[in-house]
Amino acid sequence: MCGLLAYLSTDAERVDEQTVAEVEHALQCVRHRGPDDRELWSDAHVVLGFNRLALIDIEGSPQPLPYADGRYRIVFNGEIYNYLELREELKAAGATFATEGDTEAIVAGWHLWGEAVVPKLRGMFAFVIWDTHTGTAFGARDAFGIKPLFTARLADGGLVFSSEKKALLELLGGSAAAGGVDPASLQHYLTLQYVPEPATMHRGIRRIESGTSFTVADGELTTTRWFHPTFTPRPVPAGGEQALYARIAEVLDDSVAKHMRADVTVGSFLSSGIDSTAIAALAHKYNPDLVTFTVGFQRQAQSEVEIAAESAAILGVKHVPIEVTAQEFADAIPAVVWYLDDPVADPALVPLYFVAREARKHVKVVLSGEGADELFGGYTIYREPLSLAWATRLPAVGRRALAGLSRLVPEGVRGQDLLARASTPLEQRYYGNARNMREDELAAVLPGRDPQLSHTDVTAAYYRQARAAGYDDVTAMQYVDLFTWLRGDILVKADKITMANSLELRVPFLDPEVFAIASSLPVEQRVPARGDATKYALRQAMAQIVPPRIMNRRKLGFPVPTADFLAGPLHEWARGIVTDSQTDEWLDRDHVLLLLERLRSAEVPSKRIARQVWEVLVFMIWHGIFVEERIHPEIPEPVYPVRL
Repeated sequence: MCGLLAYLSTDAERVDEQTVAEVEHALQCVRHRGPDDRELWSDAHVVLGFNRLALIDIEGSPQPLPYADGRYRIVFNGEIYNYLELREELKAAGATFATEGDTEAIVAGWHLWGEAVVPKLRGMFAFVIWDTHTGTAFGARDAFGIKPLFTARLADGGLVFSSEKKALLELLGGSAAAGGVDPASLQHYLTLQYVPEPATMHRGIRRIESGTSFTVADGELTTTRWFHPTFTPRPVPAGGEQALYARIAEVLDDSVAKHMRADVTVGSFLSSGIDSTAIAALAHKYNPDLVTFTVGFQRQAQSEVEIAAESAAILGVKHVPIEVTAQEFADAIPAVVWYLDDPVADPALVPLYFVAREARKHVKVVLSGEGADELFGGYTIYREPLSLAWATRLPAVGRRALAGLSRLVPEGVRGQDLLARASTPLEQRYYGNARNMREDELAAVLPGRDPQLSHTDVTAAYYRQARAAGYDDVTAMQYVDLFTWLRGDILVKADKITMANSLELRVPFLDPEVFAIASSLPVEQRVPARGDATKYALRQAMAQIVPPRIMNRRKLGFPVPTADFLAGPLHEWARGIVTDSQTDEWLDRDHVLLLLERLRSAEVPSKRIARQVWEVLVFMIWHGIFVEERIHPEIPEPVYPVRL
């Protein structure tokens, strides 16, 4: 887990001392990702820079790592959990190794197998390999997008790649040189609460998409999708349920075991739900001294802390809980937004920042439960196609009647949303777990919005692929989430906020072997038609591992009392953000202030309005940092020990 930066010149350019100095300076922007070591390597065509967080082969495996007598140089961010098995396979094929780490397995595999090495990598990764003989580069990003990789073209024609966007902004010369704010990205952000891949909030910077590889030859970038998630639901043979659940438990256990591989201490996040509890229980098998971490807010009605502590006691693991005040929450937000690179309007980012900071005092790696919901069918919204099955059987005239009736029912009246959703095709109504603004609400906040731009522009291609594959509605929703919500929100915050604290987060659910079995489950083993269960097969598989109280509990996911904060202790703070912001080019300041006032004056503050205000606040803070350069967050120097 580290931070990489690669500058690749065009044929017309050659690297000089100034170029190397500029890359080294930009590399400082991602020093928090790897405080243990910083190295640069260059030739006439490239500069490769690397900040290392040493976790495997701590004394060896320096990067940029050479291979094949210096023919290749690789910079690699991530972990390959099957690296020991790969090294043996490569040795049998004639490969030689000078290190004991996982980085060399990637480049040795590239040397022997070419692009075929990428599907063999069981882990999270973003890497760039430079071939000094051919003057070309090859790289790839992992299947689900756990590790990020940004790219841009500089004024001199050179291509740059980095683990974080802020390093590219440094090389480009600031926000204006990066093309300024992308209006489409802003509009999508206000709808989805994140900027969808491959875009960023800057027009001139893009992301290499999850599950793709790329080559750079003669200055031209070419990308290829190497992984396309495929769901192949298969019926469970009569009486075969227990064998299925045992197999799920076995595969997940193997994934956790491999994710525990490190030459440093590995801990685990622990919330109130089954996902993190299952991971912690399995990890405890491989580390009897496992330490778990959770976070909550002072005087919070719904908190993870008590339940997580109870689970930790039952599991027999050491547990470290922390609580955050409203003022600490507000004070941390500018730094959190700086670490993010692009705005993500998920308030859970902030408590994650605090629990990661605390965890880094004890361990260097943590496991977490991200991905379980998308793979095993865990979101409550996945039950909607079952509850609306009656509507899909109506003729077109019946659905039109429902739509007309929904327009007659006042907004907020019980049943109005049900009628509206029942009369709307899945492709139009579902675009992920964040549905913060209707069209009229978006128009009020963003007066200059493009009426031709829609969330369907983001999701339409994925729905076409899902329908072509014959997926039912539940599976189609999961498929869409793999390309949108998972990689746009969940994994962005998982990577950026833990790495802000020089802490590696590993996600055993997002493993090829786990996905293989999860993607084969029939829909009734994910969201049964009867009852209100989700992740049914996973819950059954973990029944002997997870405490009974957690088995069917709805997880909170580090909940944040955003509405209470904005209506109460953080109201004036929020007003100050709005009034000081220089975003009138984009946003209606008066409308945002009106929403804030509605929160304060309401007897029960609206969570929906609070989410909308929060989205705007995060963008305004982002704009103040990266565009106006008016807000200067305090970013501490990473001063963590090399080994923990």
